[in-house]
Amino acid sequence: MDTDYSIICYRYCCVPTFGRGTIRCFHTNASAMKCLAARDFEDLLQCVIPVFKDLLLDPDNDNIILDLLFDLATWQAYAKLHLHTEDTLNFFNLATIVLGKSVCKFQRTTCAIYITMELPHEHATQGRWLAALAAKQGALAKSKGGLRPKVKKLNINTYKFHTLGDYPNTIRLRGTTDNYTMQPVSFYFY
Repeated sequence: MDTDYSIICYRYCCVPTFGRGTIRCFHTNASAMKCLAARDFEDLLQCVIPVFKDLLLDPDNDNIILDLLFDLATWQAYAKLHLHTEDTLNFFNLATIVLGKSVCKFQRTTCAIYITMELPHEHATQGRWLAALAAKQGALAKSKGGLRPKVKKLNINTYKFHTLGDYPNTIRLRGTTDNYTMQPVSFYFY
């Protein structure tokens, strides 16, 4: 166990199952799980706080991460509710504001201290892609030299992040997200 990455994978493997089909066993490498269903993401999120607890040596940054993870889990719980009242939607609005502040604090403090790199399987995929490109193009792609893992930074300037604040009002207008689908109408005729 020489990296935080392997410690996280080990801790996820140590999480016991809960009930029948509630929390399932995790793969030996939680980040390399493929074809994840929504329940898999939910299981990872529900178990993330004990997995990440005391992972960092700096207790201040550790607390920032744990607060962020709690805020994410709270927001996801409100978003998943099948029945909302005006009170739950108001709490959902408040949870969205708190989540936004937590993400900004995380980006401003913790992300500024740590340098994060792409995961080993992402790096391997990039290497295979470059090897295939080199095979097609010949000497042009070979001159790039050794490939190093890319630096990855948190980008909150995305559409997905900025629409989080629209969820409570969308639920007010259209109902919970399990009431409708975004699939094309032609799907129903086949």
